[in-house]
Amino acid sequence: MKKLALHWKILLGMAIGVGFGFLMSSFEGGGTIVGDWVKPFGTIFINALKLIAVPLILGSLIKGVSDLKDLSRLSAMGGRTIGLYLITTVIAVSIGLVAVNLIGPGKTISEQTRTELLSAYAGDAESKIAAAENQKNAGPLQALIDLVPENIIKASTENGNMLQVIFFAIFFGVGLILVPAEVGKPVKDFFDGFNEVILKLIDLIMLAAPYGVFALMAALVVEAPNADLFAALGMYAITVVLGLVLMIIIYITAVKVFTGKSPSFFLNGISPAQLLAFSTSSSAATLPVTMERVEEHLGVDREVSSFVLPIGATINMDGTSLYQAVAAVFIAQAFGMELSFAAQLGIVATATLASIGSAAVPGAGMVMLVIVLAQAGIPEAGLALIFAIDRPLDMCRTTVNVTGDALVSMLVAKSVGKLGEPHEQNWDDSYHHKG
Repeated sequence: MKKLALHWKILLGMAIGVGFGFLMSSFEGGGTIVGDWVKPFGTIFINALKLIAVPLILGSLIKGVSDLKDLSRLSAMGGRTIGLYLITTVIAVSIGLVAVNLIGPGKTISEQTRTELLSAYAGDAESKIAAAENQKNAGPLQALIDLVPENIIKASTENGNMLQVIFFAIFFGVGLILVPAEVGKPVKDFFDGFNEVILKLIDLIMLAAPYGVFALMAALVVEAPNADLFAALGMYAITVVLGLVLMIIIYITAVKVFTGKSPSFFLNGISPAQLLAFSTSSSAATLPVTMERVEEHLGVDREVSSFVLPIGATINMDGTSLYQAVAAVFIAQAFGMELSFAAQLGIVATATLASIGSAAVPGAGMVMLVIVLAQAGIPEAGLALIFAIDRPLDMCRTTVNVTGDALVSMLVAKSVGKLGEPHEQNWDDSYHHKG
């Protein structure tokens, strides 16, 4: 019998959790049983995601920056690559924020359900509100001051300080590039290995995802069993998918405007990589196919693709960033929180920077969302609202991530005169490695 794929296990865990929650709600004392004996496993799962956030940022980001090898490479092709990736990421986050504010999926939740949610997560919400009040009394440049940690060990002990960790990781990566290669090699080798270990830990954590989802959904149904909550969840999914579709439209428009290639040419060339990305939810696993399609079917020179695409698999997560923006505001809406314009600008900055350190593996986007929520002062327990449908949305946003990588490779190739006509060629076996 064929082994069931993880995303099907997660969906199954969600369905069973919902059913189990409704069943226990019909019995006197059932809610207490779920709260005492089932919900803790969901809490443990969320804690595991939080646990891995700081190591994931350090490992992925230091490796991603140090892989540039030479800062001089940023002068032409490198500078354009990083710049375009940042631009597309900011556009993605902005689209997500506009869509979620216009549609307002979390606002469809009734006041009764909202009250129950606030009651269930009162402690978490109160601590975030208190932190937000402290920020109101800060000066206009406090955010800039807070970006630079005075103690990286201290900053690493709190997910709310993740921007400081990101700053240190980038700073450290630049320093690693600037020292002589023979001096930096042991350190780089350490972080390369460290990053691989962290990715394996994420794999292990995600093995527990079906059980974590079961516990989270059962507790969610018992604590707030109103149907409008699930209707809002459907609207949330529609909002994310709508934003992702808009990103694809922007990609194909950019291809037409800046390279002169037709949308059908672009989509036909990259479609096998999109399908693989959809099925694996991993930009890293899709990378060899993405490189093959971009070179042979989109006309990008190998010199460009071998530089742009591996960096993109590490730092370019347009779909993930869009989803994080929508999810953060949706959770805030569900809890009845009004996010100011400044707070939403903070989400743009945090989601953009967090995406740079987001590993190209399934489930990493949820870890990064913890960072965005903490930075915006939104109760992290709200993850329970969205995790059940995260996997199918992960498949969609990874498709957008890979499509964005392909677009940027074409734009960079065009800018440096390395975009030619598609050609079949013998694909170097060295690229056919495990993703």
